[in-house]
Amino acid sequence: MLKKKDRYIIAVAGATGAVGNEMISVLEQRNFPVDQLRLFASERSEGKTLDFHGTPVKVEVLTDKVFDGIDIALFSAGGDRSTEFAPAAARSGCVVVDNSSAWRMDPEVPLVVPEVNPDDIKKHKGIIANPNCSTIQMVVVLKPIHDAAKIKRVIVTTFQSVSGTGKKAMDELLNQTKDLLNFRDVTPSVYPHQIAFNCLPHIDRFMDDGYTKEEIKMVNETVKILGDDSVKVTATTVRVPVFKGHSEALNIETEKKISADETRAVLSSAPGIIVYDAPEKNIYPLQTICADKDEVYVGRIREDSTIENGINLWIAADNLRKGAALNAVQIAEKLIEFA
Repeated sequence: MLKKKDRYIIAVAGATGAVGNEMISVLEQRNFPVDQLRLFASERSEGKTLDFHGTPVKVEVLTDKVFDGIDIALFSAGGDRSTEFAPAAARSGCVVVDNSSAWRMDPEVPLVVPEVNPDDIKKHKGIIANPNCSTIQMVVVLKPIHDAAKIKRVIVTTFQSVSGTGKKAMDELLNQTKDLLNFRDVTPSVYPHQIAFNCLPHIDRFMDDGYTKEEIKMVNETVKILGDDSVKVTATTVRVPVFKGHSEALNIETEKKISADETRAVLSSAPGIIVYDAPEKNIYPLQTICADKDEVYVGRIREDSTIENGINLWIAADNLRKGAALNAVQIAEKLIEFA
């Protein structure tokens, strides 16, 4: 259990990756009470330095022996490393906030979005899971609607940027774009098909039922976070040629009638949301607008006339920030609040 302190020893595992870098930036920007920051990565990154509040911090090799004295560890080192090292960290008295999929559906591990289910943090046994990026931005929007009108069913289609795959995917999009604009052939390596000027209805691997693992994550994680297995979710996840930021089209069916204006009012007063909805002025959420922002942007709010109680929405958020690093740091902020 985390002890109350004025300042804390914080670790970032996977510090040299895109999300790890963003975690360091968010800790700095939010003035998290850091006494000492320790950075961990693989042997390839040993000895590199990253800046924190203007001071270079050396990257150490992640092992199961490094966690003594660390209060909170933010993990973004991949599922295999989280499976291997998170239990060792927890045994050392460190609380792990893990960004991989390794622990999300473990019944003993809270899966938390602070705007939605912060009290679940209190149930932790040393590990807290950070949800999938596309799930996080969706449930921030679903929660206030669920509280107001009880959601029966959600149909979601995602439009996910390549940064969700990592730096190699961002490089692939950049290089393919250059090649195609210069009339050169492209050879995909990160994705199974060309991503530049293309959309791939394929994120993570396909399962036996025809859904992808990403789609199944969104279904299962949403139910766990909302704490209501009566909510039905179906998803289609799509990779799009955008560097940063995920968008989602949501069709929501509720038990109680809620109008578009009522939905705007409910969302406007909810934490972590900006209602950005004036289509007559070409104002609606865009990946370019939500980049480097903390909030989930919501627009195109309109009633679905094909069912009795239905709402359509379009949402966008920065997948590296609210979809990963910021949510993890917000969990850490709640941890010290509850300590």
